[in-house]
Amino acid sequence: MTDFKVIFENVVNFNNNFMPRYHTLGKIPKKRHTIFKNENGDFYYEELFGTIGFDGMSSLLYHTNRPTQVKQVLKSYSVAPKIAIEKNMKSLSLRGFEIQPTEDFLESRKTVLVNSDCHIVLASPTKSLTSYFYKNTDSDEVIFIHEGSGKLRTHFGNINFEYGDYLVIPRGMIYQIDFNTSENRLFIVESKSPVYTPKRYRNWFGQHLEHSPYCERDLHPPYELETYDEKGDFLMKVKKQDMIHEYIYAAHPFSVVGWDGYNFPYKFSIHDFEPITGRLHMPPPIHQTFETSAFVICSFVPRMYDYHPLSVPAPYNHSNIDSDEVLYYVDGDFMSRNNIKRGQITLHPAGIPHGPHPGSMERSIGKKETQELAVMVDTFAPLMVTEEAITMLDEDYFKSWVDK
Repeated sequence: MTDFKVIFENVVNFNNNFMPRYHTLGKIPKKRHTIFKNENGDFYYEELFGTIGFDGMSSLLYHTNRPTQVKQVLKSYSVAPKIAIEKNMKSLSLRGFEIQPTEDFLESRKTVLVNSDCHIVLASPTKSLTSYFYKNTDSDEVIFIHEGSGKLRTHFGNINFEYGDYLVIPRGMIYQIDFNTSENRLFIVESKSPVYTPKRYRNWFGQHLEHSPYCERDLHPPYELETYDEKGDFLMKVKKQDMIHEYIYAAHPFSVVGWDGYNFPYKFSIHDFEPITGRLHMPPPIHQTFETSAFVICSFVPRMYDYHPLSVPAPYNHSNIDSDEVLYYVDGDFMSRNNIKRGQITLHPAGIPHGPHPGSMERSIGKKETQELAVMVDTFAPLMVTEEAITMLDEDYFKSWVDK
């Protein structure tokens, strides 16, 4: 006899591992894996763009030219971060806006914190990424736009972005970026495991539930497809195992006439995150925005404070026993911290307690709301501190809880 309870539980567990959402753009044939030609009788070339072998989310793309044509293999070079502190047990603060603006998009990316699961990166590119194409095959990328606006251009289509947007780019996506300004500030998380929306916000079909702080209409997939039927020399830079490998492709990488499936880039604005509030102080998981198997990303947004008559809005002191906590301060007055500036990063490592700075608990009592805006990354494995991070370090931050 079939055990339907086991079948049901397996379906629930499977669907809770991803965000199933179908999207299509451009021209596709009626049936997959069938002959598909243009009006001149020339073939379109099908490509399965999949994850986790043939078992994960995937999309089917149709190209004007074969996407496999490599004319030259050029140089390869390491971009592995240089570690300054391998085993850190000190609360740290980094002056993130001290990162130097750099013209080239890839050269502007400076990894400041790292473990085997993720890289946390700051970037301040001053020019658009148009002279080559980029593909990160190591990691999904979540790019938070702190300053700047423009257009993310991918072989899946284009997405406009502005201040406060998260750009979620699954691994292997080919992209360029057009910036509208030379003043751009990016906070980037590169994830070795896939980035999903939190499973507790979804039902067993994968649809976002009513208590979710955002829903599918807040997630914006590519809206505009750029298609080129063009041969030539196209420089592609591919990241793999902390190396950049340079190739010359014979056909334009943006050769897709249409695609459909579940694997594609999208954007989500931090301003569309609807905060969860309560009578008493709510714990950090209420701010969760994305999750992976190894860390979570949270959004702190303007919200009403706790409304119990004796509530203390500032967070209670807490010990990070199982995770390192990284906070990237975007805007506003972060109510639990003193002397916080835009672009500042704090790291509170697992194993030692932290909490409100002296006076911030008292200041919070009686307040009705906060206008803070910040991004938090909590990792389950310890973070190492890079040499780039040391150049912007506030040496005395760990003393900032001492009464004066």
